[in-house]
Amino acid sequence: MIAKLHYLTQGNSPQEHLDHLQKACTSGAEWVQLRLNHFSDKKVLKYAEEAREITEHFQTRLILQDHYKIAKQMKADGVHLENTIASPSSVRKHLYPWQFMGATAHHLTEAEKLLLQELDYLYVGPFQNTNSESSTKPLGLEGYTLILEALSTATPLFAFGDIQLEDVNEILATGISGLAIDKAISNDFNSIRVFHELLQASSTQEQRHYF
Repeated sequence: MIAKLHYLTQGNSPQEHLDHLQKACTSGAEWVQLRLNHFSDKKVLKYAEEAREITEHFQTRLILQDHYKIAKQMKADGVHLENTIASPSSVRKHLYPWQFMGATAHHLTEAEKLLLQELDYLYVGPFQNTNSESSTKPLGLEGYTLILEALSTATPLFAFGDIQLEDVNEILATGISGLAIDKAISNDFNSIRVFHELLQASSTQEQRHYF
C-alpha cells in the first residue's frame, strides 16, 4: 500500500539526510524518500543501508531516488525516478516484483507518457516554486485541476513543490491522491502529524461522498 504522505529528505551532507530521516520516522512518517543525488555509489550504498536499519525499526517504507541498482542491491522498498535517463520500463526489469517505482512529471504531456509505463505512483508539480533559478513552471491549483481532469488513471498522483499546511485542503480538492513534502517537514517534524490528519480527513470525506 502506498502511503498518502511522502517525506523527501533534505540536507547538506549524507549524514544530515540520515538525521532528518531519523527524525521523520520518529515523528510518524510512513514513507520516506532518501535523496542522495550528488554522491558516489559507494557512499549512497553506505548511507542507504544505515537508512534501512532506521526505517525497518519504525516499519517505514524506504525509497531511494534514482539509484535503482542500489535499491535492488540493498532491498529498499522501491525507487523514485527523478533525474535518471533510464526509462521506467527498463528500470522495472532491474527491480524485484515487490519493489515500488514512481517518477516525476512537470506537465500534462510528460504525465501522460509516464503513465503508459509500469509506475506505481506519479509525482506531479511543482505546486509552487520559490527557487528563482528554476525554469520549471509551477502548476498551482489550476494546473492540478486541469491535469486531473485530463488524465484518466487509477495510478495515485502526488503533489509536490513547496507545499505548506495551509495549502493542503485546496490541493486535495483538485483530486490529488497525496503529498510529497520536503521543506515544510524538515522545518518542523511535528507537522507530520498534522499532514496525516488533513489527509485522513480528506479520505473520510471522499468515502462519505462515495457512499
